[in-house]
Amino acid sequence: MGGTRLPLLVMLAAFAAGAGAQYPTKPIRLIVPYPPAGTTDFVAREAAGKMGELLATQIVVDNRPGAGTLIGVALGAKAAPDGYTLTFGTSAGLAVNPALGVKMPYDPLQDFAPVGLMVYVPYLLVVNSALPVTSVKELIELAKAQPGKLNFASPGVGTPNHLGIELLNMLAGVRFVHVPYKGGAPAVTDLVAGQVQVLFSGTPQVSAFIKAGRLRAIAAATPKPTRVAPGLPLVADVYPGFDCNTWYGLLAPAHTPAAIVARLNAELNRTLTDPGVMQRLLDQGVEATPGTPAAFRELIAGETARWRKVIKSAGIAADAAQ
Repeated sequence: MGGTRLPLLVMLAAFAAGAGAQYPTKPIRLIVPYPPAGTTDFVAREAAGKMGELLATQIVVDNRPGAGTLIGVALGAKAAPDGYTLTFGTSAGLAVNPALGVKMPYDPLQDFAPVGLMVYVPYLLVVNSALPVTSVKELIELAKAQPGKLNFASPGVGTPNHLGIELLNMLAGVRFVHVPYKGGAPAVTDLVAGQVQVLFSGTPQVSAFIKAGRLRAIAAATPKPTRVAPGLPLVADVYPGFDCNTWYGLLAPAHTPAAIVARLNAELNRTLTDPGVMQRLLDQGVEATPGTPAAFRELIAGETARWRKVIKSAGIAADAAQ
């Protein structure tokens, strides 16, 4: 029996290598678990356009929103592992939902073969311009001087923005009052109006108000300086290791041949280092971040563990998340 097993393994390896060499021979579907328009859709279509060029095939974006990304991601997890169905994944669906204990019809690490990280979406720590603070230290001092009086908005319970608040509470020993909204737009609207005082937000939602002087960005929530907000101090300058951001990546179904995953990763990285693509992404407030499949897998696992600690500390229940 052992004598026949080795040739079989050799044949399978040769088949996988051949598949990678010939791939692709038809259009590729990219499932995006978000509706058209918005940052997620923009990044997906920007990547699909350039990658399709490099692969000499069309990559068709298939928007499948619903159930907090669960519908689209589950569809991608169940697809044939042949490289012709890919999934656009985000930190919300791949790390935050598992950390919250949300019941999911897929396992982010078992049911996918990570292709690579695509972008980081750096968050800014933004305050209403009437709030008398210009730095993280001043904000924390004010929160300690007025406990329970500063309202910190978020687009919903369990969102990365909300978790950033809880992380800051943990590290700074303060307690901001969390005010969840149904989406980012109403949260920003009330921040500008002064109904709430503080928010973690991506740059596209707040940049116009910052330029107009109605909001003030006091720090970036990235662990290291970001090209999205050059020169802005970091929350991590005060609380080392602080990291509150969203990221997007590309996934194939589990058991996709390694040669195909490697080819996809190579073309994804070529896409993300293309000067035109990089600039268009920066203009949307996101930073191209090429890498390896292994590094993306480690990121998913590490972020899940990191946010699970914050969620446990804050006592956030999965059924309260939006």
